[in-house]
Amino acid sequence: MEVIKIVFMGFGNVGQALARLLIERRDFVNKKYNVDFIVPGIYTKRHGAAINSQGLDIDRSLQVISDGGSLNDVSALECPKDALEFIRACPGDVLFENSPVNHISGQPAIDHLKAGLEFGMNVITANKGPVVHGYKQLTDLAARQGKQFLFESSVMDGAPIFSLFREALPGLELHAFRGILNSCTNMILTRMESGETFDQAVEYGRKIGITETDPSADVDGWDAAIKVAALVTVLMGVPLLPQDIIREGIRGITPAEIQKARDQGKRWKLVCSARRVGEQITTSVAPEMVSPDSPLFSINGTSSYIQFETDSLPGLGIVESDPGPKTTAYGLFADWLQTLR
Repeated sequence: MEVIKIVFMGFGNVGQALARLLIERRDFVNKKYNVDFIVPGIYTKRHGAAINSQGLDIDRSLQVISDGGSLNDVSALECPKDALEFIRACPGDVLFENSPVNHISGQPAIDHLKAGLEFGMNVITANKGPVVHGYKQLTDLAARQGKQFLFESSVMDGAPIFSLFREALPGLELHAFRGILNSCTNMILTRMESGETFDQAVEYGRKIGITETDPSADVDGWDAAIKVAALVTVLMGVPLLPQDIIREGIRGITPAEIQKARDQGKRWKLVCSARRVGEQITTSVAPEMVSPDSPLFSINGTSSYIQFETDSLPGLGIVESDPGPKTTAYGLFADWLQTLR
């Protein structure tokens, strides 16, 4: 049985959920693919790093982080403090890169993924930054190395979007898409409909871990914009940056605006859209009042939705209900299985 060496770059909520999922599905992977795995390395900014060429004890590593300890204590040797040096020092066949997103440049995740490919690893990420800012560079490098660069979880957690077009719907031409792609803003708007202020809804998001201390990337539309850019870049074949997208967040949606929509039988949603017009792609991220006849109307809380318009399928929609870290982890897990196939 082949043993795959898995390296984690970043080990936050999603990375830890992935580690647990790998353990849960170990017997399935053994039987289905005649493959087992070890984790020779984990690198984090907050909790240290660990390397053991024979494989780390994953349960112990998870417990150390849960207890607020340092992974340095479970390492078989002293680890490089620099992330790129760590990748070079750690033997691996696949790199799961889950560092925080950089909307402006995609770094340092692009360099992490480049290093993984250059050292012969398949690379998998949930990070949107490299998909937008490094898609061609990383895809071309992966092809030269005979490896794969995969990123299913980067837009809608575990919901299949990129793999849907790559595998199930080959040959389709994507004309347009429209949807709700940011869970945080959708949750905020839903709670404001229940009577909370904007600040109260944001604070609730912080408590449940869906928003950062500074929620500006979500509420000002940057997270939604980079997801639109990723979809346009990969599925429509037109390189696009989030800075190029017409973007408006939800800060201007007041309780009075919520009531105005209610009076008209409508709801506010932060709507993401893109459409091919000739040789150009028009894009937008902006709040809209949607009617009950819109599929966006019933998308509540942290759920998300996207509808595609193609040359052969005029309307194909995907709903993801209340995703969490395990949902995102599943997308990463599914990408790994793709490398095994």
